[in-house]
Amino acid sequence: MIVLGVDPGTVRTGYGVVERPEAGPYRLVECGVIRPPAASALALKLDVIFTELETLIARHHPDALAVENVFMASNARSALVLGHARGVILLAGARAGVAVAEYAPREVKSAVVGAGSATKVQIQRMVMRLLRLKSAPEPTDAADGVAIALTHCMRSRTFKRAVVG
Repeated sequence: MIVLGVDPGTVRTGYGVVERPEAGPYRLVECGVIRPPAASALALKLDVIFTELETLIARHHPDALAVENVFMASNARSALVLGHARGVILLAGARAGVAVAEYAPREVKSAVVGAGSATKVQIQRMVMRLLRLKSAPEPTDAADGVAIALTHCMRSRTFKRAVVG
């Protein structure tokens, strides 16, 4: 199974592609960050995120797209803008016929680190350890994308590829 994990954002959208083979350890295929032009209008930023995700999906043919849920922020505008980014991420998965799973931030931290209040540094270290990497994925947004993909791998032992008709 191949999972594309996405940590949504309009400034930086982190992603990680993780393979869970039938036997053996998880394997990191690719990770990185989508960075829309900073001075761009929101619509253009969303277009960049959507287009880059379409490219990632076409390149890796994931069985699932795992995305982090919106957390309740003290700033309503930030939460709304984050919701827009999540919307285009969900749309990219739906358009490609990829099964989509959503995870709360605390669930990701708990699955990967073992504590729902884990720090970004702890997430990076555990991602590095679980995937047997020589260094932690950078920046932290990329590590978060990988952690989200790992969460789906761990939570979906009986996952079956979705059939979209």
